[in-house]
Amino acid sequence: MSAVAHHPPEQTESWPIPWQAAGVVATARSPRAALRSLPVRAVEMGDGFWRPRMATNVAVTLPRQLELLHETGTVRNFQILYGAAEGERVGPVYTDSDLYKWIEAASWALQSSPTPHSAEVQALARSIETVIDVIAPAQGADGYLNTYFQGERAHLRWTNLERDHELYCAGHLIQAAVAHHRATGQTRLLQIATRFADYIAEEFGWGKREGHPGHPELEMALVELYRETGARRYLDLAGFFIDHAGGSQMREILGHAVRALYFCCGMTDYYAETGNPAYLEALESLWRSMTETRMYVTGAVGGRWRGESFGRAFELPHENAYAETCANIASFMWNWRMLALAGESRFADLMELTLYNSVLSGISLDGETYFYVNPHASNGQPTGDPWYPQERRPAPERQRWFGTACCPPNVARTFAALPGYFYSMTDAGLWVHLYDNNTLRWRLPDGTPLTVSQSTRYPWDGRVEITVSPAR
Repeated sequence: MSAVAHHPPEQTESWPIPWQAAGVVATARSPRAALRSLPVRAVEMGDGFWRPRMATNVAVTLPRQLELLHETGTVRNFQILYGAAEGERVGPVYTDSDLYKWIEAASWALQSSPTPHSAEVQALARSIETVIDVIAPAQGADGYLNTYFQGERAHLRWTNLERDHELYCAGHLIQAAVAHHRATGQTRLLQIATRFADYIAEEFGWGKREGHPGHPELEMALVELYRETGARRYLDLAGFFIDHAGGSQMREILGHAVRALYFCCGMTDYYAETGNPAYLEALESLWRSMTETRMYVTGAVGGRWRGESFGRAFELPHENAYAETCANIASFMWNWRMLALAGESRFADLMELTLYNSVLSGISLDGETYFYVNPHASNGQPTGDPWYPQERRPAPERQRWFGTACCPPNVARTFAALPGYFYSMTDAGLWVHLYDNNTLRWRLPDGTPLTVSQSTRYPWDGRVEITVSPAR
């Protein structure tokens, strides 16, 4: 496959965006993004629907997740590499990513907590630093970092891109580092991530090692690293992976749901920086393929158990719905990026639908148990859908953890970053996307201070009062 021409923007002296002003997805200087995201810290949630859930995230979910990451050996896997712990590495090949997602979630929580000086938040900040202390010595001298493919398995590095999740884990490391930098201004984890990204950039590309991630994630992480650092090589590398996978030719949403939607996130980010219309045409076709033929009325996606995948058009079973929590979060993430391109309300509508119906279901009210899959019908008994006789499943019940633990920290990072999804800005003014009691304190594009507050019982009542200061 030949490379698709892409033309990233020229760097300017004002690049990159200051860390204090960068949103979850930093589109403030993206040439093809109409909406500029605002930082998580700009919005303080008031008493309403989401604040109790975010408070539980800080007080219960994140501390308990870190305990489980220790209990299951995910943290110890790093320590084994440099002799701080003994034994054999445990867990699936992708467990590093669970710890990285936890760091990302905890970092966004430092911004979004309405009580930043509370004992809980300060303890969380210390925990992040302790985890970085564990990760840093594990990085190889060449910049490579993956607990499965260092040491005695180093010779297997990059030998099975489809299944080995090396690039996927690297993407989550980068996203954790970007979130940590945007929360604290500290660069320690960012330096670890950029060293690994530089190593990957040396290895991969046209005329070098030609391949792409079997599980996308790195593509959007590289674009965000470009936005964070201004280093053009990261954007170019993202473009290589997208082009190698044939992104601009895709028209139908297929395969593993999380992988497909993470790829769409990365291609949307890349289009926002480069403007090649071939990517936009593909994205529009993929979005319509998903929403018109492969999505539940709840916004959930990925109906097929086998392969955790999108099935055929209109293949949407109820008792045997897979509807993985991570896939629903991925749809939320993708629609946020599509919304930024032109501000079309269909994307904000789908974000809201998915958030309330198919992301929220992934975690219990007490913040300690989770759904990996979200069946859409159950009588409390094991399922035996005649269409899927080989897929008899136990009655659905939330679990405290999973052998593949991607969903719990994914929910945590979504809740922690949620204030960053409520508003966007253009030269014309402020855009409101989600509704709950909150106060935005930011500034207009000309620097004029701006305060906006919402008062509502949403979603229990559709009335939303918005107060703006200054009033003009």
